[in-house]
Amino acid sequence: MFNAVKVKNECVAWIKDFFKKNGKGCNAVVGISGGKDSSVAAALCVEALGADRVIGVLMPQGEQHDIDMAYMLVNHLGIKHYEINVKDAVESVFKSMPADLPVSVQSKVNLPPRIRMSVLYFVGQSLNGRVVNTCNLSEDWVGYSTRYGDAAGDFSPMANLTVSEVKEIGRVLGLPDALVDKVPIDGLCGKTDEENLGFTYAELDRYIRTGKIDDPDKKEIIDRKHKMNLFKLQLMPTFKPEIKYE
Repeated sequence: MFNAVKVKNECVAWIKDFFKKNGKGCNAVVGISGGKDSSVAAALCVEALGADRVIGVLMPQGEQHDIDMAYMLVNHLGIKHYEINVKDAVESVFKSMPADLPVSVQSKVNLPPRIRMSVLYFVGQSLNGRVVNTCNLSEDWVGYSTRYGDAAGDFSPMANLTVSEVKEIGRVLGLPDALVDKVPIDGLCGKTDEENLGFTYAELDRYIRTGKIDDPDKKEIIDRKHKMNLFKLQLMPTFKPEIKYE
């Protein structure tokens, strides 16, 4: 049985230790979308470091219909925050593309999160910060993240926690139900995560933790996605030459 209180306390201790070793006195910089992942990540950092050392960055692309949820979080936690709209930056890149370059749909979808990550590191370097990775185990398992976008960061408190476990920790942290239970939408193409994936997080989480799943077709989808996206979870392959000086 998952003990949310125990894991939350261990995670808070882990964040404290990370900053002690990798940035004593630094701030935690977290991209705030208003979803459960950024909410829980920010709340964990507040408990570990104090609200005065956590900085939220809201990065809408034009108008964000649910940005009020992001403001609900930063106000609930009482953290310093900045709103930086990435619309002009994204459109500028699109407009700069050569006419003969075949731009894929997926490359268009993944550009905004990569620009957002650049913004986070800009803020982090400006304000003595370490960037928080907000991915969870469920999303990472099936590659539901953008490499060098939301999959980047300096430390990752939830990479080994499933969606259902992240939500339980959110409740333990006292986050508003509206944030914990918010239907996850990728913020890229307008669909919910589960519509994009073809299975529910409940099904995925159960499969990850127990190896059990009722629908063989969904098992096949999950296994295929997991295998295809393992490279995202590994360090960049590097060539290692055999060099001997005589």
